[in-house]
Amino acid sequence: MQGLEPGKEEAVAVIDSLCGESRELPSRIWLFQGLPKSDKMDMIIQKAVELGAAGIVPVAAKHSVVKLDARKEDARMRRWRSIGESAAKQSKRSVMPEILGIMTLKEAFEYTEREKFHLRLIPYEHAEGMEGTKKLLEQVAPGKNVAVFIGPEGGFDESEIRAALAMGIEPVSLGRRILRTETAGLAVLSALMLRLEGGL
Repeated sequence: MQGLEPGKEEAVAVIDSLCGESRELPSRIWLFQGLPKSDKMDMIIQKAVELGAAGIVPVAAKHSVVKLDARKEDARMRRWRSIGESAAKQSKRSVMPEILGIMTLKEAFEYTEREKFHLRLIPYEHAEGMEGTKKLLEQVAPGKNVAVFIGPEGGFDESEIRAALAMGIEPVSLGRRILRTETAGLAVLSALMLRLEGGL
């Protein structure tokens, strides 16, 4: 850098070193969340961002009660992105997670296929027990993109589960208890975070 002379309105800086540990997960985890009632999505987005989600997609499923017209969707998306940005700052994320517009479940399935996600998971009460879930989580490794599909209140319809399985999406068990929609996604994200950062 020697010999450079900054002008009146410019400066020359030399970066000696970079410091600081990345707070991002070594894999990109995307949450495809069935639209819940009331303001539950606010909390889901906030906590998903804190847990390291790289992207969040609201999904209109068969049992979704919430129906948003274009004007309401635009306002809701602005709110959700603001919540995501605030959560990213609070948890000192170095990357702002993407929060995409509402998709149908079919569009969400096609999106993960087109974007070549390495592993796609869908909690399902009739899935093989926790041993099957453990084996799937062991496939998660740095550099892999993972999609997690969570149903709205009432879960996914059986026809939606059949469509997911037909597309190669893996069913997983979350244990013996029935979890609320706002709990299920966070449970999966927590397990993935611990797997990637703690080696579980």
